[in-house]
Amino acid sequence: EEIVAVKSERFQSERKSQLRFWKDELGDLTLAELTPAKIVEAREKLKQTPVGKEIQKPRSPASVNRHLAALSAVLNIAAREWMWLEDSPMRKVSRLKEPRGRVRVLSDEERPALLEACRNSSEPLLYPIVVVALSTGARRGELLNLRWKDVDFQRGFIRLEETKNNERRAVALTSHAMEEMTNLASVRKIDDDRVFPFEFGVATLRVSWEKALTVADIDDFRFHDLRHSAASYLAMNGATLAEIAEILGHKTLQMVKRYAHLTDQHTSKVVERMNKKIFGE
Repeated sequence: EEIVAVKSERFQSERKSQLRFWKDELGDLTLAELTPAKIVEAREKLKQTPVGKEIQKPRSPASVNRHLAALSAVLNIAAREWMWLEDSPMRKVSRLKEPRGRVRVLSDEERPALLEACRNSSEPLLYPIVVVALSTGARRGELLNLRWKDVDFQRGFIRLEETKNNERRAVALTSHAMEEMTNLASVRKIDDDRVFPFEFGVATLRVSWEKALTVADIDDFRFHDLRHSAASYLAMNGATLAEIAEILGHKTLQMVKRYAHLTDQHTSKVVERMNKKIFGE
């Protein structure tokens, strides 16, 4: 029987695939034979296995680590809850070092060019979804799954129910983003409760997004980079790393440390104001 140690249905398929790899590689071993060395041997084989059906590319360290995490979850249950193992052999298996996360943000010149291209797009939903993404830092999937019942116009926020880490969060909806959402609500479809009902979902969004990038003459910029841009703007306008993490929905500060350098200028100004106050400079 296959064990899938994951609560969110969204990741069931991916987790099954990961566990299937371990089953194929280590499934003929008893638990006593499942040593760290055996796991490392399989890990190295996984590293050398390319991914992709048509255009194959090297497997990333992040992909290998997700496979290791899947096996670790199962072995932890076997050790802690079922007492089949005294301890998980995964404790002695190292994760691969992952490169620092990409941070590509819109420049002051690119931002108005992109917004103008989105506004003039033949897809009427493109401009509002880009504005909301840039305003809130919400992920593409979170916005595509957003329902009108989760938009609170009176108090000014949206509730994101389907998030990457499976934890609900509320994000403030203000200024121009609120304007766009209000306009969208006035022409919403009666038979569709989605806020952004693109005809073919992600595919439709991707096509209109790529066209807008071409019109705006912007290279190497993904929809997800709107999230990085929002985080960067927050940092440059005085938000702390903890505040950015809360807005973006990160459980720890590790993921938002990439924006730490952007808060340095704000922090130095705070220290400067404090020194002037206590020393009268």
